Amino acid sequence: MPLKTFRPNTPSERYKELPSFDEITKSKPEKSLLTPLKRSGGRNNTGRITTRHIGGGHKRHYRLVDFKRNKREMEATVIGIEYDPNRTCRIALIQYKDGTKSYILAPAGLTDGASVISSATAAPKVGNAMPLSNVPLGTEIHNIELLPGNGGKVARSAGQSAVLSNRDGGWALVKMRSGEIRRFHEACYCTIGVVGNRDHMNEVSGKAGRSRWQGVRPTVRGMCMNPVDHPNGGGEGKSKSGGGRQHLLSPWGHAKGQKTRKKKKTTSTFIVESRHDRKK
Repeated sequence: MPLKTFRPNTPSERYKELPSFDEITKSKPEKSLLTPLKRSGGRNNTGRITTRHIGGGHKRHYRLVDFKRNKREMEATVIGIEYDPNRTCRIALIQYKDGTKSYILAPAGLTDGASVISSATAAPKVGNAMPLSNVPLGTEIHNIELLPGNGGKVARSAGQSAVLSNRDGGWALVKMRSGEIRRFHEACYCTIGVVGNRDHMNEVSGKAGRSRWQGVRPTVRGMCMNPVDHPNGGGEGKSKSGGGRQHLLSPWGHAKGQKTRKKKKTTSTFIVESRHDRKK
């Protein structure tokens, strides 16, 4: 999907690059698949801010996306490709032969009128869902289940995909974009293709106002603060010694580069080759 640029009539338009929305074929969402979306403003259940820089933004409805693809052995037709304000990729509205409608993530190349199916015997065609045991080796896949029947959790954002590299002893080895190689049970379902809207990473808002529309509040650099407020604070001007230029991350415990992943995380046993090992 190409990005559109603007004439520099104003400073905000000089570097702005926004999506052209050429792939969008349906402007209004399916009302039966909408649900209210409560906004937290970055606060927890006691009202304290636990995640900074969140607040405001345009009101949204949540689109009920089918990550499980449970309706097996029944073909569905793509009615339209829609914009989803809650995720970076586009979503496709599909209708099954019995009249049921559903949303799925829209992979690149999926168009109106195309037929998709979720089946163990399905052809490895873009948009079809099938278990890893039946996917040809070397195929690009997305929306991969971590546990059979739990719904897709891996490779769901714009432009993402993984590659099925091998199968051994009831397990499938999948290589991620990061270089990590992970084991998945062969019974886990996935969807064929690459998630659409690949140019999302190249978008340039052009102005702070567009970030506010999306619910992102202003971020103040730590080196602009006082030493009491942030590890990077202090110093006379742009200090390169005691304060200001250590490139730390946050004003709390993980500001000095500590690893944040839990050491005993259950899914760590499925990592065959870490993405960090490839950088050594």
